[in-house]
Amino acid sequence: MARLKQEYVATIRPALLKELSLENIHEVPKLDKIVLNMGVGEAVADTRKAQNAAGDMEKIAGQKPVITRAKTSIAQFKVRGNMPLGVKVTLRGERMYEFLDRLITIALPRVRDFRGVSGTSFDGRGNYAMGIKEQLIFPEIEYDKIDEIRGMDIVICTTAKTDSQAKALLKAFNMPFNS
Repeated sequence: MARLKQEYVATIRPALLKELSLENIHEVPKLDKIVLNMGVGEAVADTRKAQNAAGDMEKIAGQKPVITRAKTSIAQFKVRGNMPLGVKVTLRGERMYEFLDRLITIALPRVRDFRGVSGTSFDGRGNYAMGIKEQLIFPEIEYDKIDEIRGMDIVICTTAKTDSQAKALLKAFNMPFNS
């Protein structure tokens, strides 16, 4: 069992039950899934860029990503239908907890001039979204073997009903909020 999941069951869930003044243990918010998305706009010129991005994403997430493709053609952007434009992966269960643990303890402190993540990036339904400017902050990525520095979006989906409940859950996981 992942370290963060054990910590959630043993200490975080009972603490949140009291803090949020909930009556049932099943009402306590928990992590649902984590979605990683990497847009590869350069794949319009060279489709191998999407394959390279998929390789990086697979190293970071620990599972094979899906290559997202254009649904329709857009002439102004030089995009044709079915052209690869990005990669995404959805993490659940053990891999989700392992990734969140690596993100909080290893990757985020490696960001240059890091002062914490924004505390206002919630969507109103208890989900948190953040962006990373370079994939090099993850220890699985070797600096010499990348072809290009790419950013990624990370969306942490919870079962919380409100943003305040979701923020309390992520604070309990030691997410470094700046506000």
